[in-house]
Amino acid sequence: MSIAQPALWQGFALLQHELLLFAGVFFLVGALDDLAVDAAWLWLKASGRAITPRRSRASLLQRELAGPVAVLIPAWREAAVIGQTIRHLLGTWPHATLRLYIGCYRNDPETIGAAIAAARGDPRLRVVIHGRDGPTTKADCLNRLFAALTLDEERSRQRFAMLVFHDAEDMVDAGALGLLDETIAGGADFVQLPVEPLVPRHRGWLARHIGAHYCEEFAEAHGKALVVRDALGAGLPGAGVGCAASRRALDWLVTRHGGETGAGLPFASDSLTEDYELGLAIAAEGGHCRFVRARGEDGRLIATRAFFPHRFGNVVRQKSRWVLGIALLGWDRVGWSGGLSEYWMRFRDRRGPLTALVLLVGYVLVLLTGLMGLMIAFGFAEPPPVTPLLAAVLAANLAAFLWRIAMRFAFTAREYGLAEGGWAVLRLPLANVIAIIAGRRAVFAYARTLRGGAAAWDKTEHDAHPASTGQFGTARP
Repeated sequence: MSIAQPALWQGFALLQHELLLFAGVFFLVGALDDLAVDAAWLWLKASGRAITPRRSRASLLQRELAGPVAVLIPAWREAAVIGQTIRHLLGTWPHATLRLYIGCYRNDPETIGAAIAAARGDPRLRVVIHGRDGPTTKADCLNRLFAALTLDEERSRQRFAMLVFHDAEDMVDAGALGLLDETIAGGADFVQLPVEPLVPRHRGWLARHIGAHYCEEFAEAHGKALVVRDALGAGLPGAGVGCAASRRALDWLVTRHGGETGAGLPFASDSLTEDYELGLAIAAEGGHCRFVRARGEDGRLIATRAFFPHRFGNVVRQKSRWVLGIALLGWDRVGWSGGLSEYWMRFRDRRGPLTALVLLVGYVLVLLTGLMGLMIAFGFAEPPPVTPLLAAVLAANLAAFLWRIAMRFAFTAREYGLAEGGWAVLRLPLANVIAIIAGRRAVFAYARTLRGGAAAWDKTEHDAHPASTGQFGTARP
């Protein structure tokens, strides 16, 4: 062995040790954060405060609404799904006092045509055409819809009691509108129902698992994290779908953003995550926010269902937009406020870039460890010593990792079955790779905004609606 070889080996060993310690400590910090949420959720379950009640979808559907309801759906290049969404929503929610507002752009005739064709003479549909070329931002499109509904209020001399927010690809639940109305009428100003991504079984094997990796993420987030957040009384981030706000809460937001927009509109048009900011802004104005989780008689969640992106590039784009808007721009736009629980939840929201960095270091360590293993196997080096501190950190991380796998399996299996729970564990590397790439893309996009780059609606393409694939029922009673 040459003199250079021991020096090279020592360099590899030192690099591995330092990276292991760095990644191990930060993985452990994240694990302790997650364990704290797990402990809070287990305590809530044990004390009976996190029980998911059973509700009759038929009773909720037949409930007389407390007042007129406006459903807002912004749409840009959604001709493939908007018609099915409109037909399903109007058919599932037959309430005469419901008005469905679809926001389209003047340079998107295909979506306009599909929306009008889907109306089938139903007077509850309002197709609102934006006077600007699209895409602007989703928040800007929502502002246009809000302007249209306020004009309708003036003409009818009757205000809406509640505004419900959905996306163009959503499949609504028959019990959802009644549950939202019940909660708002009971004193809440913002309500979020669970979101249930669907497994795209009609896709190829790889696309199926790319699209299905959202299942385990939302199963844990909407089965545990938001339950804890609701119990703590912290502000609830909206998902942009399956959520509702009281009419007075929108007045608060109009006042809040009045100086920015100059036109009495509730959303900041340059926001990329207006859905996330919605609940937090209402909470900041003193509004009462609720996360409501219930099941129908059949055991299925009363939730919004949709197919999420199934192409790798689209998934990365969507995840990077979330990281950019929530973790990076959210720091600038929303800031830090409230008590200890609020600080904790906002820290969790903004872990994305750091998590991506630590995951990247972890995968670099896998490569380094493999290379060093080959060097040891061929006799070019001796196994490096492991310090007691590093051994303790690695042992703690292993225990936390096994616990995390168990939790991911349990929450996914509860909603999707044992087989999908197993796949959720096997999809962990895929989810990690997506997080790494999305984190990098978000950081570069944030740098562009610091140089004065304009916000744009970097939306995801949709080509299938759940009600049209035949794999899922209409969720009617």
